[in-house]
Amino acid sequence: MRICPITYEEISQNQRYSRKGLQLLSPRLNNLNDFPYSAEEQRQQSEVLASKLSIQGVQPKISAKLSIKESTFEISAKGGRFILKPQVYNFKNLPENEDLTMRLASAVKIEVPLHGLIYSKDGSMTYFIKRFDRSGQKTKLHIEDFAQLNEESRDTKYNSTMEKVAKTITEFCTFPIVEHLKLLKLTIFSFLVGNEDLHLKNFSIIVREGKVEFSPAYDLLNTAIALISPKEELALSLNGKKNKVTQNDLFDYFGKTRLGLPEAVIRDLIDTFKKAKPEWINLINRSFLPQNLRDKYLDLVNTRLSRLDL
Repeated sequence: MRICPITYEEISQNQRYSRKGLQLLSPRLNNLNDFPYSAEEQRQQSEVLASKLSIQGVQPKISAKLSIKESTFEISAKGGRFILKPQVYNFKNLPENEDLTMRLASAVKIEVPLHGLIYSKDGSMTYFIKRFDRSGQKTKLHIEDFAQLNEESRDTKYNSTMEKVAKTITEFCTFPIVEHLKLLKLTIFSFLVGNEDLHLKNFSIIVREGKVEFSPAYDLLNTAIALISPKEELALSLNGKKNKVTQNDLFDYFGKTRLGLPEAVIRDLIDTFKKAKPEWINLINRSFLPQNLRDKYLDLVNTRLSRLDL
């Protein structure tokens, strides 16, 4: 069975991408050629562009634009509408991991940008995500991550707590209670999928249509299966701890007491995660992760769901 790496639809053996996948990138795109850089060349280009980009991090990142004429992505230091992430030396299959994790987030109605996987010239897979801080051809939306809002840096992005994240939402967002629900959903989701590196730079606010709100989710990874010996379940402490997180910590303490969400809203959220399990299993099994990592991913999700009685 051949799967489109943009939509996860079944495709014929002579196809690389589904028609729908190409249309998501652009209605004018009829074909997508391999990205003309190997994983190694992409990492080298990332180092060259690092000083020009404001998106530096642990994973190599490349700013790119889609060329309809050439039917491929092109590296673009300025005006890029996409971020590309190639394979990494020390961590296996991070592009496939991130793509799957973002799909699982979308399945529980967490807002995520357009994203997917593309084939590179050496046969490796590269992850792409469309920049959500752009509107139209020239408009740049105002975005600030929570490290900036709390006067922390890349080096001090772990110097906070989930309670402080909630307080930041209350301070800056137009409708805090709406964004508090988004925060709780993202926190529960991250715990369930082993996204144990959710630090201050992974939360952002965005100004859209005059409203200050939680930005779409990004940089979601199952770090628990990527790391050899993960030590913590949460990057930022919750209820004074980073491990042995319980149902009470997430739903009662954080959801009800700290975020002020009604019990009925939390029950609906619990129901959302319960109903998502079959779709999650299907997505994991269709993913581009190798079988051993699919198995690890599924085992972790099942274990975490059981811990929260979901």
